[in-house]
Amino acid sequence: MPSKPDHTNTAATNLLRPLPRWIFMSRWLQAPLYIGLIAAQGIYVWQFWGELVHLIQLIMVKDITETAIMLIVLGLIDVVMISNLLVMVIVGGWETFVSRLELENHPDQPEWLSHVNAGVLKVKLATAIIGISSIHLLKTFINAAQYDEKVLIWQTLIHLTFVFSAVAIAFTEKITRDNEQH
Repeated sequence: MPSKPDHTNTAATNLLRPLPRWIFMSRWLQAPLYIGLIAAQGIYVWQFWGELVHLIQLIMVKDITETAIMLIVLGLIDVVMISNLLVMVIVGGWETFVSRLELENHPDQPEWLSHVNAGVLKVKLATAIIGISSIHLLKTFINAAQYDEKVLIWQTLIHLTFVFSAVAIAFTEKITRDNEQH
């Protein structure tokens, strides 16, 4: 004998259908955040070119030491690495949390984008932060005579904290991935 449909349960389900839809649509609230990061990247491009012009001007008047050139170049590298970090967050974050970019078969699609997820993105970001921190630490050590010993120690400890955090994130991601495969 067939059972009667439960109208109470069906009515409640129909009433809740818009809620999951609204929750899913809320991901689009992140779009202005990613657009803001694109604007921030534009600011870094402006800063890079300003620093490069400044370096060229100093070289033209031959009023610069090798150490000063190295520090300015490290600053340029730092800007590029931060810009790379922004690209990873913008592209990877959009693809992971907002909407597909539909870049399949596009010749410029980043290799890492085909297998990006929140865990992979975290590891890539942690690695990029270590690279940026390394540049800052190198700049500090080049000018070590200008810094107090406490500053050198603290910057080194902060950098090591980034390294250990990245290792922990990568290890956690590996465990999670291994558990999902089993």
